[in-house]
This record gives sequence, C-alpha cells and structure tokens, in this order.
Amino acid sequence: MAVIDNPQRKFKSAHVVGTKGKGSTVAMLAGLLRGNDLKVGMYTSPHIMDVRERISVNGAPISESAFTRLIAEVAKAAKKPRVGEPTYFEMVTAVAFLYFVEAGVDIAVIEAGLGGRLDATNIIHPEVIGVTNISLDHMELLGRTVDKIAAEKAGVFKQGVAVISSPQRPSVDGVLRAAAEKSQAPFSTTGKEHVFSYRFESSREAGPHTRICVTTPTSHFEHVRAPMMGDHQAINCALALGMLDVLKSRGFTIDDRKSVDGLAGVSLPGRMELIREGPRVLVDGAHNAASVDALMRAIGQNIPYDSMVIIFGCQRDKDIPGMLRHIRIGADKVIFTTTGSPRSADPVELAARFTEMSSKMCQVAEDLSDAFSIAARAVSREDLICVTGSFYLVGRAKRLLTK
Repeated sequence: MAVIDNPQRKFKSAHVVGTKGKGSTVAMLAGLLRGNDLKVGMYTSPHIMDVRERISVNGAPISESAFTRLIAEVAKAAKKPRVGEPTYFEMVTAVAFLYFVEAGVDIAVIEAGLGGRLDATNIIHPEVIGVTNISLDHMELLGRTVDKIAAEKAGVFKQGVAVISSPQRPSVDGVLRAAAEKSQAPFSTTGKEHVFSYRFESSREAGPHTRICVTTPTSHFEHVRAPMMGDHQAINCALALGMLDVLKSRGFTIDDRKSVDGLAGVSLPGRMELIREGPRVLVDGAHNAASVDALMRAIGQNIPYDSMVIIFGCQRDKDIPGMLRHIRIGADKVIFTTTGSPRSADPVELAARFTEMSSKMCQVAEDLSDAFSIAARAVSREDLICVTGSFYLVGRAKRLLTK
C-alpha cells in the first residue's frame, strides 16, 4: 500500500468481521449512514456476477472504466521491487481503497474477506469494529474450533477502537472479551451492554417481517423493521445500529429518524433473493452449517409454499455434514450439482452422504441447467425452488435465469 501512497489512511472507515452476516451488516450500516446524507463507500465479498459489485459508493458500483484504470495502477505498483506478488483479493482491496479516496467518501464500510488477523483489509484503522456471528468455516486456514476462529477474527481489534459484537456462544464471547482487553479496545455486545429484542410479525399490508428494538448509549430504536428476512438479519440489523451509535459518538452527525429511513431500502444480491416467479426461484449464498440453518428458518417464517426443492452444491472444504443436516429439515426434495468451481464437492458424494441421514428424495444433476430442468418437472406454481450452498452456484443461477 505504501507504493500507492497508503490510500487506507485517507478516509474514515468501519470494519465488519465474523463468519456469517458480514455482507448484510455492512449493507445495513451503509444504508443507515446514507440516510443521513453521507457519502458512503461499501466494500464486500464475494461478488455474485461481476467483481465491480464489491466496490460501491452510495449504492452505485464502481464504473468499468474506473475499475480498469485503478486495477492497472495497482498491477503496475505490484511490479516494483520488494513489493511481492499480491493476491487477487489484495489487488481488489487496493482498488477499493483508491476509489474511495478518489470519490471523496465521508466513510467506507469494509467487510473483512477471510479471518481477520491476516486479512488484507486489516490495514485500516477504523472508527468502529463490528463482529457478526462466529461459527465453523474455512477451518483449514482459521482453525478447527470456533474459539480458534474467534481468536483469528479478533486479530483486527485495535487500541482505543470500540468493538461491538452480535450475541455469541459463551466460549466465543470470552475469547473476544479477552482479546479486546489485551488490545485495550472497548467491548460490548447486543443483548448484554446494548438492550436488544426482536419479534416476528405478519400483516396484510407489510407481509411477514421482523421488527427490532435496540437501546444504545445515545439512542432508542423502537419497532424498527429489519429490511431483510429472517431472525439472523434482525440480529445483524441490531449490530449495525450499535455501530452507528459509536459513529455518532465519534463526531458523525446522525439523526435516528433519517437513519431508519435509510435502512428501509437495503438489500443485498444473493441473500434470500427471489429471481423468478412461476415457479418461484430463490437464491441464497449460505455456505456453512449456521447460515444454512438460518436460511431454512427464514424461509419457513417468511415464504409460504406447498413444497420446496433445493438445488444444492458446495465447496469440498466446507462443513458438508452440518449443511446437509439442515437442508434435510426444510427440503421435500434435494438436487445435488456442482458449483462450477475447481474446489466443488462431488455431487454424487453429496447425494450418498445425504441418503445416509435422510429418506427424503434426492437426485444428482450433471450441471445447473440440468438441475433446473429436473426441479421444474417436480414443482407447481405454489412450490419453491431454492438454490443454495455456495455464492459461486448462486452467481451461475442468476446468470442462467436472467439472460
């Protein structure tokens, strides 16, 4: 970054780490800030269809010309002596930071890519750090236990920078609090230091939705409608509101009513996204056991259907038994296919493992197009087709069905 004049030092930021819910929390915090007429950068990963989705200002992705120009600038800098060979993620991160400086953002909300301690985004010195739910994922890199993974995530904590966490299992909460104390970082959680509750509602006008109440040191948010479906999104929304409160204390001019107005229009591609009607096709990038569990619960609460066919594919390094246990609860039939990535799990093996734990119908499809053909023959208009298990798979589904 020194070769490109350390752009990360030239804009204010908020940092979000965790296992699941990072992208949604980033999107909600960015929406809250935009509601206050701030110019807000947003950096998330992975993308669904186009790498430019990762980098946006006030909801508009970076232009193709700006991305091409800045990636060339970063690539040129990478060839200089003693720089080393940057990874793809490091290069895109550098592009994002250069773009935020160029755009003159008031603040950028940054999602960590993998882990925390060694992540490319950990060069920022943010105004606030948010920690979403921590569970098993990327175990070959981050550790085989949730506590070890939590310690890696806590590697982003910095002296004097407030940390707010979503509710965690007791051992994880302990790891995070110990890391915060060692880093001399103020630490709080929603549900403990921040009073937080939510409830599911349904009405003829608004349909099924979740409302939350959050009391922070300077604000009380009453019956705020979470903009995305599912209890897990209510938890992510509370975290975003807690982070907003810290930003208020850091000198940002924040109006609670404007914030809630900004939250209303927030959405994120590939998160419970309905991409087709008749029959309905829903895509979600859930790719670990905890996120698949949350997805099944959210569908059950929010989307009426007669039966559900799940098209499932995942990477081979994931917690496959954990994900299969959760999809067997929600699915009436499962169609296994490849994600299209070199790291994809074998769909034949997935089907074999599924039949060991469930008597529900399952089938193997040669590719995603074949999977949709099989699913279409198995459903009626009142049924639901859900594509999940991998963001790669979700991206391919969107490209296939939105041609």
